[in-house]
Amino acid sequence: MLKLDFHPSGRHFLQIPGPSPVPDRILRAMSLPTIDHRGPEFGALGREVLDKIRTVFKTQQPVVIYPASGTGAWEAALVNTLSAGDRVLMFETGHFASLWEKMARRLGLEPEFLGLPGYEGWRRGVQAEMIERRLKEDSSHTIKAVCVVHNETSTGVTSDIAAVRRAIDAARHPALLLVDTISGLACADYQHDAWGVDVTISGSQKGLMLPPGISFNAVSEKAIEASRSARLPKSFWAWDEILELNRSGYWPYTPNTNLLYGLNEALDMLLGEGLDHVFARHQRWAAGVRTAVESWGLEVQCQDPSVYSPVLTGVVMPEGVDADEVRSLIYRRFDLSLGTGLGKAKGKMFRIGHLGDCNDLTLIATLGGCEAGLKMSGVSLAGSGVLAALEYFAANPLDER
Repeated sequence: MLKLDFHPSGRHFLQIPGPSPVPDRILRAMSLPTIDHRGPEFGALGREVLDKIRTVFKTQQPVVIYPASGTGAWEAALVNTLSAGDRVLMFETGHFASLWEKMARRLGLEPEFLGLPGYEGWRRGVQAEMIERRLKEDSSHTIKAVCVVHNETSTGVTSDIAAVRRAIDAARHPALLLVDTISGLACADYQHDAWGVDVTISGSQKGLMLPPGISFNAVSEKAIEASRSARLPKSFWAWDEILELNRSGYWPYTPNTNLLYGLNEALDMLLGEGLDHVFARHQRWAAGVRTAVESWGLEVQCQDPSVYSPVLTGVVMPEGVDADEVRSLIYRRFDLSLGTGLGKAKGKMFRIGHLGDCNDLTLIATLGGCEAGLKMSGVSLAGSGVLAALEYFAANPLDER
């Protein structure tokens, strides 16, 4: 049994796909003294954060910030726009899409779950044509919302949200588009306005490089209008009071002041670097990690190269090898945390996170721990993934800003 007071020498490698490592710069910002959340200094902080966060979502519309996890933002998106018994079309791309569907059912909605069959369906992205066909069948427009996951954290698939919007438009259907980009925001390009999304859900602990505890709803005018007639119970999650007080930089309840300090610092880091540069380095890291997996002779969980995630890579184990046992060995031996397989992928694969506060050497060390752990577990490897990744990074430097 692991002792809770055990702290091995060196730095722990947190290479799960979130929560991601928190940079020292953000930790220092969070250590500032807590201020009066009704005072003038806080109002200035609130207005600044609310303005900057819209740039990351690529929206001119409001972004609601909650002192909650991403699960809270899921619930907020549903209860602010829908009423009991409403039908919602949801697409199954992995474990988190499944959990969102479960929540919708528990809230009294009637979700319809589309998806490709079995475990193989978790190896591809949202199939926009299936959504279009289903919406065309709904001539009476009883489906009130379409819910999809942008970056499915359990599988390493980043779906094409613009294609989903085109599908809804092609069906000439008035359904709202609700999108979860909890793990995609600030790692993969995301365009709330240009893609016609009505509610975008996200969280603080992934590409924003913060601890868990902040979540977001970016909301369109159409979503705000729907909220005026939505009848699901809500109080804490209700947009109307938050949006009203946010005009002056305040919240209707106690916000998480020190996390907002950290968020402000994170936004300065991201916007100072430039979002295009942020996205490019994530794509490069992902390509380097996939090169390593291919050199090992193992499969990447995502089977469609057009939707490979820049956030994480799922590594599928050979038949008869328990991925959780490999992952556990790597943790015990190298103090390296990898993501477990979830749901239908349990025991079949582990996940390497390559997001946020990371660099080439972080990933080379991570791949070294994985390669050694795979060999110690008796997995036969075709070649060295570490050397392949080194060669990839050397041959593909990131352009200077």
